[in-house]
Amino acid sequence: MAGRLRLGELGDSRLSARDKGIPARAIGMTVAEFLASEPRLSEFWTPIVALDDELITNNVDVMAQWCASRGLELMPHGKTTMAPALWQRQLDAGSLGITLATMGQVRTARAFGLDSIMLANSVVDERSLRWLAAELADPALRFVCWADSVATIEAMERGLRGAGTPRPVDVCVELGAPGGRTGARTLAEAHDVARRAAASDVLRLAGVAGYEGALAHDRSDASLDAVRGYVEQQVELHRDLGELYDGDGDLYVTAGGSAYPDVVADVFAGAMAADSRTGDSRTRWTLRSGAYITHDDGFYRQISPFDEGSARAAGPAAAGRLRSAMRGVARVVSHPERGLALLDGGKRDFPFDEGLPIPRQVAADLDGAWEPLADATILAMNDQHSYLGLAGQDVALGSVVSLGLSHPCTTFDKWRYLPVVASQDSDRVVDLVQTFF
Repeated sequence: MAGRLRLGELGDSRLSARDKGIPARAIGMTVAEFLASEPRLSEFWTPIVALDDELITNNVDVMAQWCASRGLELMPHGKTTMAPALWQRQLDAGSLGITLATMGQVRTARAFGLDSIMLANSVVDERSLRWLAAELADPALRFVCWADSVATIEAMERGLRGAGTPRPVDVCVELGAPGGRTGARTLAEAHDVARRAAASDVLRLAGVAGYEGALAHDRSDASLDAVRGYVEQQVELHRDLGELYDGDGDLYVTAGGSAYPDVVADVFAGAMAADSRTGDSRTRWTLRSGAYITHDDGFYRQISPFDEGSARAAGPAAAGRLRSAMRGVARVVSHPERGLALLDGGKRDFPFDEGLPIPRQVAADLDGAWEPLADATILAMNDQHSYLGLAGQDVALGSVVSLGLSHPCTTFDKWRYLPVVASQDSDRVVDLVQTFF
């Protein structure tokens, strides 16, 4: 279990006019001072993205309980939020550690005291390897990264030997697929990488890794079969590497983004049962789902088996459902023609790569009564505007629109601070989540 993060400095951060959406009266206050003043979301400037504390708690608990009930470890992908305060909530719920995507993110996480890290990537540059070698002097640090080629192993060896690493770096062989993202393209290539890592004096072969989400983008039978087949290959590779593993330390088999964790868990279940029969307690069968912490109203709502509206009611999420814990709010600033309104939030504020925002409600202002917004669609987005198409009711100039958002990973990176309201029925701000992109 990872230790507690050093979050005290977050409350000491001082708010300024450079911070998008912050109320005017907050400028010059520390975050702690501002939160002590009992702020309301209605004070914030538009556009804004707000989180829901109650629903985040629900989502964290749903995922933690689901993984625990199946004997799975969870190292959620921290690049989704790059928010140490949210990482802590995931760690408190039982996560083994946090997954990150770049060595820059790892360095940020270490600055907050994170001591259990999976890097879902390779480390090949001398600067990062020199820094990593110094960090490994901390005996409490659990660090594991991926490698998908012999050339990667050789680059790591050069950097680590030159830096004089105090202990070997744990490395998982990354299995990929033709046309996919990174990863060895065949089992034979993966075996070559594993043999080379196992023979290294500065690396330790620590398991098998990969990302099945690059193989599919929906829940069709063909997509689910592709994902299942890929994960089965991961398990096969892990079994084949048995004689190459040393006798000490944890091993990892890791997959599982936020789209297909149920498929991954089903495949892992058979392998875990085999481990139980043979007495293997070293392998940590690990998911890396990250977007679940806020879920969304778009891509993940459509594809996740955990969504509150999922038709798979008897499936993996039967004991709990994920709910969207983030929303955008933008103001109507123009009515250039009938059936069209322009909002003051655009691509700089809201995600658009996995679907445009979804108009949900309208109110006279942030402190007004919200009403459903029927037959409305975001037609297009510019940098600072969204085109609101209105086929039914009209919206007044100056009114505000609540927007469902799609894809947490490209929501958080647009905001340094995101206000957290107590619940969907309250505009009381209980936290300001700070991001570090």
